Amino acid sequence: MVERKSASLAEAYSQALVELGERDPTVVALDADTSGARAGAAFEKRFPDRFWDLGMMESTLMTIASGLALGGRTVYASTIAVFAAGAAYDAVRQSVCYNRANVKIVATHGGLLVGGDGATRQMLEDIALMRSLPGMTVIVPGDAPTARTAVLDIASFDGPAYVRLTRENLPVLTDGTFTLGHAAQLREGSDLTIVAIGAMLARALDVAEELHQAGVEARVLDFASIKPADEKTLIQAARDTGAILTMEEHNVLTGLGTLVASATATTQPVPVRQVGVPDLFGESGDPWKLLDHYGLSQKHALDEAWGLLKLRGKVS
Repeated sequence: MVERKSASLAEAYSQALVELGERDPTVVALDADTSGARAGAAFEKRFPDRFWDLGMMESTLMTIASGLALGGRTVYASTIAVFAAGAAYDAVRQSVCYNRANVKIVATHGGLLVGGDGATRQMLEDIALMRSLPGMTVIVPGDAPTARTAVLDIASFDGPAYVRLTRENLPVLTDGTFTLGHAAQLREGSDLTIVAIGAMLARALDVAEELHQAGVEARVLDFASIKPADEKTLIQAARDTGAILTMEEHNVLTGLGTLVASATATTQPVPVRQVGVPDLFGESGDPWKLLDHYGLSQKHALDEAWGLLKLRGKVS
């Protein structure tokens, strides 16, 4: 495993939000305070008249956010993922997406890395829920620099967006270069493609390095832009390498893996294997040990990679 500096995605969001507020007086922020986890505190301090903490009323937060947006504001609404995409889903669907309201939902505490808060707070279905909504942009950054750039980038268009952040700090892997609708290639390779998002991006790079040590070259794609998705790059990777491994901190039935399988099946069919959370709820525990417990370990991903390579006849 490569040693890397780690950084908070929530802090990157907070800094970007203040920067946006300084650029644009129409930017406002809403939060639903949850045990001190509020991500908009810096914006509140800098622009107290453009910030509202609505407490634990997530559906109300989304409804008010929609109203402010329809009145001409660029609204950033933040709470933890299980509330933003789960408890408030109806309001996001009816008030935000149906109205094409300019609301940017930044959800913290996505996935298993919520850790000790347990199954009721570990949102493993949000990518599927948000991706299914018409007009909704969906982004899952793999590090803090990408999170910052994505938060800034979504302010450039008029319409809803969902950005999923982790509670835990993640290794810094990029310089923050991010383009909506584009999958960044972080590593070249012609034997296999690994497509990863969020907390699994660092593990994908580590798997690729292990394969390299064994004489196998894996291409690694950062698929932070889930919707719109970069199907062109994905299909080219399928054509070039002949097999794809997906890695995500999300239910495998409805997330990145199904997106990749669907996108390649009609144009460039290749074997696709998925590393992600089985069709289960999470549980309380150490955040990083939970990833291993649910099959998101580097070892399991490496085993799946070797399985694909053997299936394609690239190794014996």
